[in-house]
Amino acid sequence: MSSYELFIGLRYTRAKRRNHFISFISLISLLGITLGMTALITVMSVMNGFQKEVRTRILGVASHIQVSGLDGSLKDWRHVAEEALKHSQVEAAAPYVSAQGMVSFDQIVSGVVVRGILPRMEDNVADLANMMVDGSLDNLKPGEFGIVIGTGLARALSAFTGDKIVLISPQGQVTPAGILPRLKQFTVTGIFEAGHSEYDSGLVLIHLADAQKLYRMEGDEVSGVRLKLHDLFEAPQVARELVPLISEGVYITDWTRQHANYFRAIQIEKRMLSLILALIIAVAAFNIVSTLVMAVTDKQPDIAILRTLGASPRSIMKIFIVQGTLIGIIGTTLGVIGGVLLAYNVDSVIAFIERIFSVRFLSPEVYYISEIPSDPQLPDIVAVATVSFVLTLLATLYPSYRASRVNPAEALRYE
Repeated sequence: MSSYELFIGLRYTRAKRRNHFISFISLISLLGITLGMTALITVMSVMNGFQKEVRTRILGVASHIQVSGLDGSLKDWRHVAEEALKHSQVEAAAPYVSAQGMVSFDQIVSGVVVRGILPRMEDNVADLANMMVDGSLDNLKPGEFGIVIGTGLARALSAFTGDKIVLISPQGQVTPAGILPRLKQFTVTGIFEAGHSEYDSGLVLIHLADAQKLYRMEGDEVSGVRLKLHDLFEAPQVARELVPLISEGVYITDWTRQHANYFRAIQIEKRMLSLILALIIAVAAFNIVSTLVMAVTDKQPDIAILRTLGASPRSIMKIFIVQGTLIGIIGTTLGVIGGVLLAYNVDSVIAFIERIFSVRFLSPEVYYISEIPSDPQLPDIVAVATVSFVLTLLATLYPSYRASRVNPAEALRYE
């Protein structure tokens, strides 16, 4: 592109027009691209924030990788843990016992998942210790039959620390009267809040030794071993690499498979919202078409003069491409700046709106995530800016082609 084409294209962008409506449409196109990009970057950042928040809360209770026996039991968990720790990505390991059960308190019964743990080792693979709202995991001691429950279950049972609840095991005892379930009284030694209803309402923690006694496991028999990785996003790859490292027959699964539905739902929602908001940018980009078509009509005498001075159709086309591209560049730049600023300050903006209108968008009494999280990511911002620029560039092609086809004689006939 020669310097005169760039010069004329930039001058046309700044010059006053006979038809002021063209300038108004240009401004609308610019604002449309800016607002569309701002909204899209902000929404994608908020969706990333929710995904990160949900992932953090889930993995605060769940494990990055879970190694379990093929028949639901692992005879020598220490050997399995040692073999798993040989992998450079594995940071810590802890045994667990997992089984179904029911808890009963004051004539209220609820089904739960019972997890037997070693408190000190569990701290290395999960963040449960930081989720305690009452009591401590260290209160779980072998033989004392203590139990830690979630806030949702505590509310459902109306139970508090120090209350004694009955844990019912489905593994029954054979008696002359038939098969009876095993019952054991446990003392509530702590209450945790993970911020996820599946765990807060359906998970109870007891000491590993107590779980082995309750579910009649022999020796060091456990359900499996939970692993924590240095990089949680490497879990699928590490799970595959652990298969040849562990000599015993085991089943290995990672967090991306255990909770695939949650993250798949968030990802689909993010994509659909992005597609819908991208239509705003598309509409603004198509406004550039109408802007340039009217600009071409307005500048037909100028185009005719340039043609008579020796400008080629390709040069005329480049002049109007410059004009439309400049609108796209300015709109994209302003949109990126506005989107990044809003994404990083969305919590302050939401708090201001809530104060002005006296509303609460995410009440902590209803939602587990009561604050709007935001996690702007560079790849998303680059992708949005690229799509916006490409759309505006494509929108300039047809009007520019129309300009290059203007007949000088016809344009100057009535001048």
